[in-house]
Amino acid sequence: MSKNTAGQAIKAQAALADTRFKSYWLDSIDVDDDEAALQHDDRCDLLVVGGGFCGLWAALQAREQNPERNVMLIEAYSVANGASGRPAAIMSTSVMHGIDNTERIFPADVAELERLGRENMDAFRATLERYAIDCDLEWGGEMKVSIGDQGLEAIDDDYQLYLKYGHDAVRLDKAAVQAEIHSPIFHGGTWSKQRCGTVHPGKLVRGLKRAVLTAGVRLYENTPLLAARKTAGGISVDTPGATITARKVLLATNAWAAGHPHISRRVAAIRDRIVVTEPLGEEQMQKIGWQNRQGIYDTRTQLNYMRLTADNRIVFGGRLDYFYGNDTDPTLDKTAQPYIRLVQSFYRTFPQLADEIRFAYAWSGPIGLTTRMAVHYQKYFDGNMVFAGGYSGFGVTASRFGARIGLAIVDQQDIAETRMQFAQTLPGYIPPEPFRWLGARITMYALDTLDEKGGWRGWWVKMVQKMGFPITM
Repeated sequence: MSKNTAGQAIKAQAALADTRFKSYWLDSIDVDDDEAALQHDDRCDLLVVGGGFCGLWAALQAREQNPERNVMLIEAYSVANGASGRPAAIMSTSVMHGIDNTERIFPADVAELERLGRENMDAFRATLERYAIDCDLEWGGEMKVSIGDQGLEAIDDDYQLYLKYGHDAVRLDKAAVQAEIHSPIFHGGTWSKQRCGTVHPGKLVRGLKRAVLTAGVRLYENTPLLAARKTAGGISVDTPGATITARKVLLATNAWAAGHPHISRRVAAIRDRIVVTEPLGEEQMQKIGWQNRQGIYDTRTQLNYMRLTADNRIVFGGRLDYFYGNDTDPTLDKTAQPYIRLVQSFYRTFPQLADEIRFAYAWSGPIGLTTRMAVHYQKYFDGNMVFAGGYSGFGVTASRFGARIGLAIVDQQDIAETRMQFAQTLPGYIPPEPFRWLGARITMYALDTLDEKGGWRGWWVKMVQKMGFPITM
């Protein structure tokens, strides 16, 4: 380790000295009383399991589609306890983790999936207006930036894809991108301006919770699913205090379901890390520019993403990791050590703030990684119970789309979307432990050091990508 790197590590450690290792999004809103746990046997037409974005969107859309439908939603802990309370919440029109990923997995359907993505965003916005959900919505667009010149080809490719599929995007050269955001390492960018931006996910999920209750959904928190079985009356779901008999069940549990043997064969609980600064003052904001407040992600091999909050904190994320056995709550991630490299990346991005910024929050959490990095569906009990999950990014908005199609699948509706390849296929298998953990450790190390050291790391990353994991996207 060079003296400069060691010095940066010490500075990062100091900047994390008073950090709260919890989600800023949930800590910055008032505590909301939980709905009561279910304590009596009950019946319903549709049971939604999981109180994150996908589950809330599913329950809300089910009632909007049919106000007479008896819909229940159960959540194992509190609403937004999982990934929905932790994301950077950069909104995108993509429902399949970016246009480039869509072309990779469903090349014949890209144009239609992009059209559906734009339609989904319009419906997303209309729902927020209909239920008066105040969630710090900002429509600054999303922007991909090149780290140095080596990422410019990827930026050009992205720009061409945006134009090809009807998006309002602009290509920024070095001067133009640095006029938008003052970072010396950004040498170019593609800025998609329409239907994209940022949102406060804690306020959004709280608003959706109120909306489902207003719509007549019966919501029970602290009510985990313990077991499910097919019976003559439908599907019986056991919880600690009661048994629910449902005609249909939608499992909207994403990474938390990675412990289930059927789901875990295709879903890994990969951890993503985020740090959040103290609010920037006016002088500090002038140092970084960012007047249009875009959501931003870069071309690093171990990419970073960033955005501003309403009170001008910088949310800065990246640094994937994996813990043995799909551990979704490792003790290590409640300490400063795992975030030091992320803070060092922040310093390289914004050196003008390196000597004057501290980090108020840091957290991590599992995302449901699959070989397609986008939603998929698994059917149980003759298709009357369906798992919808695998969101690996952009899930704040894509989860609305995923929930809508999940409802159509569990209801066995013959619509155009359920006939598309994404709705009828599954992502590839992921090796079991201990091979999963060993592969993940080597891969994370390769991603961390590829840009600096190259060598065998490039070969390893290419091999992993050929296996179906687009880990550098």
